[in-house]
Amino acid sequence: MEGADSGTPAGSWILLGVAVIAVSSAGVVLQEMSEVPPLLRASWRMQGTALVLLPGFAYQLAKMERPWLSSSDVWLILASSAFLAMHFGSWVWSLDHTSLVHSLLFVNTHPLVVVAMMPMIGSVVRRGHVIGVIVGFTGAVITLLDVGSSGEVSMIGDAAAFVGAATVVGYLFAGRHLRSVRELPIFVYAFPVTLGAGVWLALSSLGIEGTSLTSLPPESAVLGWTDTAWVAWVAYLSLGPGLCGHTGINTILRWIPPIIISITLLFEPVLGGIIGWLWTGEAVLGAYTVLGGALMITGAIMITLEENSDRDSDLVGNGLS
Repeated sequence: MEGADSGTPAGSWILLGVAVIAVSSAGVVLQEMSEVPPLLRASWRMQGTALVLLPGFAYQLAKMERPWLSSSDVWLILASSAFLAMHFGSWVWSLDHTSLVHSLLFVNTHPLVVVAMMPMIGSVVRRGHVIGVIVGFTGAVITLLDVGSSGEVSMIGDAAAFVGAATVVGYLFAGRHLRSVRELPIFVYAFPVTLGAGVWLALSSLGIEGTSLTSLPPESAVLGWTDTAWVAWVAYLSLGPGLCGHTGINTILRWIPPIIISITLLFEPVLGGIIGWLWTGEAVLGAYTVLGGALMITGAIMITLEENSDRDSDLVGNGLS
């Protein structure tokens, strides 16, 4: 892989900028769709993104040699889709119950979760990991001091966002195996996982939120995003954060080292907060959130740099929102 040097096309840096901004904008867009129940909202996001991924899936599947997938691949794809559904479901729910910045901060603590899991998977925990975790979790504790200081920040909302960070680790581990070990093409992996997550979330919404397969108003329907009132919102989430964001990041990995992309994506809470302020004209940032958030990002960066020494940064730096 080429490094970020003179051989790196200038356009790749533009693509990185567009991708990071697109990914960072998802939170405020989903928050503005609060008329739709959170699990259903997350399902709409997955349905729309799966539709965008479908052409690439069909093309890559046609080029693969048969048999396409083993039974273990199918089970791992199902598990990956379940983890992805839990990630998006809990994160979108958190957007309704805490501030945008707190939600983005806590959902991006997955590098800290990875370190906590390393002993269980036989990986060596080094001093850099431990220091990063201490700094990151110290920052998390400090941010929680802003709970109750305004109507926006809540402990349960922050906890839901952290669940989103914890569950995405399962998705990242499964994806690493299917993409790196099994060498599945990106769309052959991403489409069924994304579609599966959409189905899991739709079923959860039907059971928990009381939505239906066909309902009026569209805010209560599994396919309600196809209504003219919502199709533009879901189209943006699918084409912006979905295609330009995540697919764009996968594209520029050819030219820009993963460590640079990983660290850039860790600033999503900052960019997301700025986008939210530009969108709504409002921003509630307590002093504890500013200090604690800076420590959380610093801790995550320290862990990402430590992981990069073993070329494992793909596990700790993937933004998904």
